[in-house]
Amino acid sequence: MRIVPRVLPVLTVLALAACGSLVFALSAGDLHISFPDVVAGLLGDGDSLPGGVVRELRLPRAVAVFACGGLLAIAGALMQVLLRNPLADPYVLGISGGAAVGALGAMLFGLAPWLVDLAAFAGALGAMLLVFGLAHGDGSWTQTRLLLTGVIVAAGCGAAVTLMLSLATDTRLQSMLFWLMGDASGASRPWPALVLMVVGLVAVLPFARDLNVLARGELSARALGVRVERLRYLLYLVASLLTATAVTLVGSVGFVGLIVPHLVRFAIGNDQRVLLPASMLAGGTLLTVADTAARTVIAPMQLPVGVLTALIGVPVFLFLLSRHPR
Repeated sequence: MRIVPRVLPVLTVLALAACGSLVFALSAGDLHISFPDVVAGLLGDGDSLPGGVVRELRLPRAVAVFACGGLLAIAGALMQVLLRNPLADPYVLGISGGAAVGALGAMLFGLAPWLVDLAAFAGALGAMLLVFGLAHGDGSWTQTRLLLTGVIVAAGCGAAVTLMLSLATDTRLQSMLFWLMGDASGASRPWPALVLMVVGLVAVLPFARDLNVLARGELSARALGVRVERLRYLLYLVASLLTATAVTLVGSVGFVGLIVPHLVRFAIGNDQRVLLPASMLAGGTLLTVADTAARTVIAPMQLPVGVLTALIGVPVFLFLLSRHPR
């Protein structure tokens, strides 16, 4: 494949950066752990305090934020093709709002953490089905109709979230706000999300050539034999499931799914065969580094990781706009 010599160095650098970010997440903190101790902890050295900290505390969180970043980046790239809108991100269709309604409702009633996760996932799926049903309606489905339906559903979910925050007690309000801004401290079961990230990428890569054609326009895609309706359903379903999983795992983390695909396009172009895996690696790396900074910058206090991604994302997006004014 002719694109391999050009993009292989980029993918190699991203893979090394991903590994480096995970090592950084495992070693940084109040208790600094050297690289040999990190390796020993990963290999099962149960007799030392550093090994226990690595395996039981830092590894689940690092894997969770890496998986969340990868999920959001893949979903953002798919949404931008689906809607043919460079400003589309994983949350644009109200999925994050549905998850927030479910999670905050469970927190409001003081349910167990695993029930909060279950309610968040159920809320995200409910919003996905609602948007799909309303946008599909009489059988027609355009990007504009889907986008507007998602915006309206997101607005309704935002109103419900505001109502629940106003009704919450002071003891529960802080945890609810942290969830809304992204909080990885309670992510203790990250492995299913990591598996889903890989499965989602494998599921869409065979359609990468069709995605390249669809990105040029629906008429061109139909003329070249692409089954546009089937491809749209696939994109919507996969992007929605990836987003729902990411939001359930860490909460609402903004800008990752928006800016990461743009940065990758800036580096290697818009070929979806390379853009999707590169976005996964870049998104996971970005969120892992941001989360590590969020828990170490003002330790022992922790910042919501969504705050740092916003502080990174806003200037990066403004830079991208200045490079491409049209």
